[in-house]
Amino acid sequence: MGADEMWKHSTGKGVKVAVVDSGVNPETSSLKGQVLVDEVPKSAAYRATRDADGHGTSMAEIIAGTGAGGGLKGLAPGAKIIPINMSLPEAGAHDQAKEITTEEAIRAAADTDAKIINMSFGSEFYSSEEEAAIKYAASKGKLLFAAVGNDGDAGNKRSYPASDPYAVGVAAIDKSGTVGKFSTYGNDVDLSAPGLDIPGWCDSTFTRYCTTEGTSPASAIASASAALVWSAHPDWTANQVLRSFIDTAGRTWAKDKPSKYLGYGIIRPRRVLIDKDINPGPANRDPLAAENGADPDEDITATKDSSAAPSSSSSAPSSGASAEPTGAEGSASGPTSAAAKDTDSGSGTRTWVIVGAVAAVLVIGGAGFAVLRARRNA
Repeated sequence: MGADEMWKHSTGKGVKVAVVDSGVNPETSSLKGQVLVDEVPKSAAYRATRDADGHGTSMAEIIAGTGAGGGLKGLAPGAKIIPINMSLPEAGAHDQAKEITTEEAIRAAADTDAKIINMSFGSEFYSSEEEAAIKYAASKGKLLFAAVGNDGDAGNKRSYPASDPYAVGVAAIDKSGTVGKFSTYGNDVDLSAPGLDIPGWCDSTFTRYCTTEGTSPASAIASASAALVWSAHPDWTANQVLRSFIDTAGRTWAKDKPSKYLGYGIIRPRRVLIDKDINPGPANRDPLAAENGADPDEDITATKDSSAAPSSSSSAPSSGASAEPTGAEGSASGPTSAAAKDTDSGSGTRTWVIVGAVAAVLVIGGAGFAVLRARRNA
């Protein structure tokens, strides 16, 4: 999936991605000029550009980093980032009166001009307010990607908001295309993207990158993929972008029987970009309505939900950074190839992951939903 070839078709220009996370530092070499600070809603302005642990900035760079100054170059370097900070208990004591909950952050993101909302965080606690916020964002035509969680080898607990209807759950694969042992599996997995051996900032000092793994970077790569496709097809709706990903996903199993590990397969934005005759299907029909417990003929954008009650639960970033730095500041590993392998579905199509100072995160993104889902492959 060479970036150079994809970038001949699209770089994500003209598309905004809201990153709901720990904040985004707009001053890293890779993000200068990429973060739309002036477009952050007043309700979400507190600490929006003060990243508590480097997580949100890492996600933003994976999506839209330019690679300037030896930094990380993202999959959609032409896209722009709108940072939305949410309350993070582990980030230390701040002015809680100014901090916002996850559902308030999602609603704030929904009220911006961002087409895509990236949610690389998760909690095992369900919140009806958070679910309502997801539906509100979907009703406004947003495409929402969420990390499915990192508990696959430790209880495999469901993670919210990935488990909420209209949130797109993304699992993590390694360089061989095999799902990560930590990647939470089950009915909430819709698509998959690389999430192992991905560079990210080690901490909030922003002095060096560490090797990270988790479904957080996988979600960010999914969001970047959507930015590429939406830039190339600005007249498409979220339903059509999502459907194009499902139709072109790398898999060796039947399309109507999604895998519990990789969902509908590995997202392949290049397949969408190079197909001049691709049919995205109807604009107002959710391609995963049945899995969302919705009427296949319902137009979600016609139903506006304006409730915004606060939630008692908080969600934390779901990716973990290893203690091993990648080397010199701003450097990263070279290209590796990957064959899509699924523990329960065999192996199949190939994809590429390239992350580097002068290269890019070249991969895939996802789509899907939660809560009322059909059974997945055993």
